[in-house]
Amino acid sequence: MDLWLLFLCALGVAVRAAIFYSPLSGAISERVELSTPQTAWRRVVEALTLLDLGVSPYEGDTFHEVVDITTTVILYLSAKKTALHLWEKQKSRKWSVDVSAILLRPKSLHWLPLHVAAAYLLNPLTIATCVARSTCALHNLLLALLMLATQNNSIILSAVFLALASYESLYPVVLLLPVILQLAQKEVKGKLTLRNPYLLCFILEYTVVFLGCLSVLLMLSYSLLYSSDFIPAVYGFILSVPDLTPNVGLFWYFFTEVFEHFRLFFICIFQLNAFIYTLPLIIVLSDHPQFLMFIQIALLAVFKSYPNLGDVAFYLALLPTWAHLNRYLRNSFLVLCLLLSCGVLFPILWHLWVFSGSANANFYYAATLAFSTAQILLISDYLYAFRRREFHLKHGIEIKTEDGRKMMVELK
Repeated sequence: MDLWLLFLCALGVAVRAAIFYSPLSGAISERVELSTPQTAWRRVVEALTLLDLGVSPYEGDTFHEVVDITTTVILYLSAKKTALHLWEKQKSRKWSVDVSAILLRPKSLHWLPLHVAAAYLLNPLTIATCVARSTCALHNLLLALLMLATQNNSIILSAVFLALASYESLYPVVLLLPVILQLAQKEVKGKLTLRNPYLLCFILEYTVVFLGCLSVLLMLSYSLLYSSDFIPAVYGFILSVPDLTPNVGLFWYFFTEVFEHFRLFFICIFQLNAFIYTLPLIIVLSDHPQFLMFIQIALLAVFKSYPNLGDVAFYLALLPTWAHLNRYLRNSFLVLCLLLSCGVLFPILWHLWVFSGSANANFYYAATLAFSTAQILLISDYLYAFRRREFHLKHGIEIKTEDGRKMMVELK
C-alpha cells in the first residue's frame, strides 16, 4: 500500500507541476473562490516585505506542492489510526441482535487510508487551491497535524497544533472540546461525564496547555513590532469582515446591502453560526469525538467569514473514512448535482457579472447560496446516517412489533 501512496504523491506532483507551467495558472490564481482576502498568498508576501524581511523564500509553486504532499501523508497516517480505532471500538462492543450486514469489514478498512490520501491529493479543488498559492494549504496542514496528534494521544502536540491552527485563523478554537473528548477516552478513568472529577481535571489541564501555547505564539507576534496592532488587524479582520470581496461564503453580499447601524447585530448573528453548534453536537456525539471533529471542520468551512474551496476540499477528503454510512445517505445525488453545477456556474456568472456586465452580484451570490445549501445538506445527511446506523446497531436492522409486523423508524 505504501507503493500506492508513493504513486499517488508522484501523480499529484506531476499534475500540479503541469498546471503551474500552463496558461491556466494565471487564471486560476485570480479566482475569488480560491484566494480570499485572508488566504491570498500575495498578501503574505506584501506583509513580509513591509517587515523588511525581503521577498518570501516560499513564494512559488514548490512550497505549495510540498505542503500538499505533506498534508496527504499526514492524512494517510491519521486515517490508518482512525481505521484501527474504529475496528477496535467495533470489537469491544457486544451486539444483542444480528447486525452483521452493517458492521465494518477488515478489507474496507485496509484500503481506507489510501482512499483518504487519493481524495485529498487528486481532488480538483485541492489542486486548484495549490495552483492559486492559497495559504489555505497551510491551514489544512495544521488541521491534519492536529488530527494525527490527537489520534496518537499526544496531549502536548495536539495542544500545540490546535494553538497554531487557532492562531492562524481563529475558528479552529471550536475543536478544543472534541479534541479533549477524544484524548479523554484514553487518559481519563471512568465514564466521561461532567460529574467525573478526572474529566474536569483533564479539561482544565489541557485548556491551560492550549492557552499557554497560544500565548507564546501571540507573544512572538508581539515581539516582531513590539505592538499589539496585529490583534485587531488579524482577528478583528476575521470577526468584523471589513473586506467584502466576493467569495464562496455567506457574508460578503449580505453586508454590502445591510444598513450600517444594523451591521454589528448581524455580524454577531452570522459569526455565532460558527460556534453555536458545538455544544448540541457534543451532547449528541460525546461518545464519538472523531465524527464530531469531522462535523465541526465541515461546519467551519461553511460558516467562517472568508471560506474558500480549499476548506471544502479538506473535509471532502475525510468522507472515505465514513464510507460505511453511505447506505443511509438520502440526498447524495442532489448534493452531487448541486456541487457540480455550482462549480460550473461560479466562473460563468463571475464573467457575466465582472467582465460582460450582463449580470449582477445577485447571480453570483445565488450560486454561493446553492453551494452552501449543498454543503449543509451533505453535513446533515452524514449526521443523520451516523445516528441511524447507531440506532440499528443497538436495536437491529429490522425492528418488528409484538405481533411480528415490520416497524417504521423515523429519526427526527
